[in-house]
Amino acid sequence: MKRDDYITWDEYFMGVSKLSGMRSKDPSTQVGACIVSSDNKILSMGYNGFPLGCSDDEFPWEREGESLDTKYPYVTHSELNAILNYRGGSLEGAKIYVSLFPCSECAKAIIQSGIKTVVYDCDKYADSVPVMASKRMFDAAGVRYYRYESTGRNIELKL
Repeated sequence: MKRDDYITWDEYFMGVSKLSGMRSKDPSTQVGACIVSSDNKILSMGYNGFPLGCSDDEFPWEREGESLDTKYPYVTHSELNAILNYRGGSLEGAKIYVSLFPCSECAKAIIQSGIKTVVYDCDKYADSVPVMASKRMFDAAGVRYYRYESTGRNIELKL
């Protein structure tokens, strides 16, 4: 008889997304993304960080201050990193799991790449203009989005 306490696909892929986010060097916000095919194969992953060639030690991680002295003009979000990391061709019809609801810039990339479903864990910026714009664009483009329903299960990795 097979075991019945295995994790669901949503638990698995959201777990991969969160694990990917743990690679981020950002001291305040770690976000991960995992892109999955319609047959539940992982296509790509990403996390928020600086572009290749831009040192994590030389660019700022600050949230406040003069614009060029903060992380915001430099950081690439997890969703865009996952899309750019994909080397297999089209993402048409894929699903993306992300630990934080996508901003409007990432929403544009998601829509343009052909991803059709967004599964998110946290929507703490729901009342912000970038997230409201994301939802408006997703609705217009026919991109389905829904919040990950946590089972409350504690999944532990011992490495």
